[in-house]
Amino acid sequence: MPADPLHRAGEPQRSMTRQPPGGPAESAIEVRRSPRRRRTVSAYREGDRTVVLIPARMSKAEEQRWVTVMLDKLAAQESRRVLGDTALAERAERLSAQYFDGRARPASVRWVTNQNTRWGSCTPAEGSIRLSHRLQGMPEYVVDYVLCHELAHLLVPGHGPGFWRLLEAYPRTERARGYLEGVAAAARLPHVSDGRDERDVQDESGEAGEQGEPGERDG
Repeated sequence: MPADPLHRAGEPQRSMTRQPPGGPAESAIEVRRSPRRRRTVSAYREGDRTVVLIPARMSKAEEQRWVTVMLDKLAAQESRRVLGDTALAERAERLSAQYFDGRARPASVRWVTNQNTRWGSCTPAEGSIRLSHRLQGMPEYVVDYVLCHELAHLLVPGHGPGFWRLLEAYPRTERARGYLEGVAAAARLPHVSDGRDERDVQDESGEAGEQGEPGERDG
């Protein structure tokens, strides 16, 4: 019986294209397994989909974990490239239209460098929203969550049940909160090197890579 052409030695094995956790509005994901890869994992955008390249020997659980990691890395790279103050204000306007029926209308949205203990803040009376510069470079869905959080404060001042019900409209709230909690927890840990050489790689094509191994009114 002839060998399956997708399983020939040295050729990638492709999983079925599927939608990521964020839903159909985002690009689809295609995972390509290659027996030539031993430890490295990489990802890049290809049209309307994201391609993730992994070693063929990886388990399904490892595949799922690395897909999430690489999506976050690509999103972080894209966030660093495009989000200045003007883009941030435009993004807030789109998020308000999408999740709050356009009712949250900030007068200004900008990055600030003097917020080191909170991710975002707003002044409802002025309609101003400020995001900490520490969010720059984080995945777009995390920045979007903080923007939605502050937009919701323009409609509901406190953190009562009504506020959280309003914020439920943003589908990645729990994931973003977990990401920020992880970032805050990691910052409190002492830095200990385990001696391994693990590097992030980004080439001119926008590919993200990783060594594979067998998260006034406070926001």
